Formats: sequence, C-alpha cells, structure tokens
Amino acid sequence: MTMTQSAMLGAIQGLTEFLPVSSSAHLALAPRFFSFQDPGLTFDVGLHLGTLLAVLVYYRDIWAKMLLGAARDPRCPSGRELGLLILATLPAVVVGLLFEKSAEHAFRDPRRIAFCLIAFSAVMVWAERRAIRALNWRESGVKTLLLIGGAQALAIMPGVSRSGATISAALLLGLKAPEAAELSFLMATPIVAGAAILKLRHLGLADLNGTFLLGIAVSALTGFAAVGIFIRFLPKGGLKPYAYYRVALGLAALFLAR
Repeated sequence: MTMTQSAMLGAIQGLTEFLPVSSSAHLALAPRFFSFQDPGLTFDVGLHLGTLLAVLVYYRDIWAKMLLGAARDPRCPSGRELGLLILATLPAVVVGLLFEKSAEHAFRDPRRIAFCLIAFSAVMVWAERRAIRALNWRESGVKTLLLIGGAQALAIMPGVSRSGATISAALLLGLKAPEAAELSFLMATPIVAGAAILKLRHLGLADLNGTFLLGIAVSALTGFAAVGIFIRFLPKGGLKPYAYYRVALGLAALFLAR
C-alpha cells in the first residue's frame, strides 16, 4: 500500500466514523472502487485508533470528569454516568467476540454491505420521524442504555453504522438529538479501544511503518473535524441527508458486485 492510499483511507475513516454512513463499509469498498489491494481489517482497526484519539480529545473534559468523579466516589453522578456507559458497551463486546471471524470475511461482501446500507437508511428515517427528543442520556435508566448498546452491536456488519444505529435507537427511546450523538460517540470510545487492543497486540515494530502511522494521523485530524461538524449540523439537518447518501452508496456497491 502506498502513502497516498494510506492517507486516503485515513481521511475516509476520519470523515465517516462519526457520520451515520458506516466507516467500515467505506473502508471495505474503497479498495474495490479505486482498484488497489484491501489492506485488511487490522489496518482498518489501526485507522480507528486515529478516530479514537479524535473523540478522546473532543470529549476530554467529559471523560476526565467521569473518571475522576468515579474514582473519588463510585456512587456520585459521574460514577453513575460511567457505569451506564460501561453497561451500554457490553452487548457490542459480546457480539464482537462471537463474530470476530465473520467480520473479517463474510460481512465485507459488497452485496451484504449494500443491503445494510440501504435497509438501515430506512430505519434511520423512520427513527427520526418517531423521535420524541425529550431526555438527557444521563437521565436514562439501565434498560435504555442496554437497548442502545444492543443497537451498537449491530454495527459489526459493515453498512449498518455504529453512530447511525445508536443515534436512531436513542431517538426512538426519547433522547434529544445532540444527546443521542454525544452518547453514541462516548459509547464508541471503549469499543474502539478494545478492538484496537485485540487486533493490534500482534503487531511488531516493523509493522508500525510510515504508511501505517500516516493513516492513523490523517484519521485523527479529519475525525476531530468531522465530529464537531456533525454535532452542530445534526439538530438542523437531521439524518435524511445521510440516509440518501447511504442509498446511493449501496446502489454503487451493488453495481460493483456484478
């Protein structure tokens, strides 16, 4: 893989990780669209390190408050918030461990990706129409967070989109749009970190070359910009523009699979 390809994939990851368009679908389809070898899931997870850094920096104050508060008193509001986030990640952890091998091969088929892109576009539009938009995620109970966590687990299939699934579920369960987005990104942090540790623990120093590190750096920079733009745009623009884009990408993936 060339430096240009690495930078391109890093930019794709950074721009699509926080938008409800499925970064994993883009990373799986990009080598086919641009006719170069797929670098594989390990490189994809490496790029997720970049967006992990982006979201950690963007929400650094919230994470610091929760961690420090929970360390002082686990029963304080910050401790409760951290506990809710931990519970919400459990479904994705279980599903990820059970279907890790499928994620590497079967789920990356363009036809399956196209189906997920198009089908979950309809889910997103429906969820936005039915949204109540009344609650702060910190006011939510354990059941609500587990249900949203279950939606996050569906994102193991490229084309679903972690943010699309969790934001849609959160809207249906009564959360305000900005709260749904914040919760989605906070929930993603431990999942992405865990996946990175699981996949990248086998890498040696020789694997951490300039091409690999460039992709991570570009992913981090573009990801930080994307999360800020999405948070500001969501209350006004909603999910429909992303749904239309997903349908177009899904149709392109079907054409690619012919």
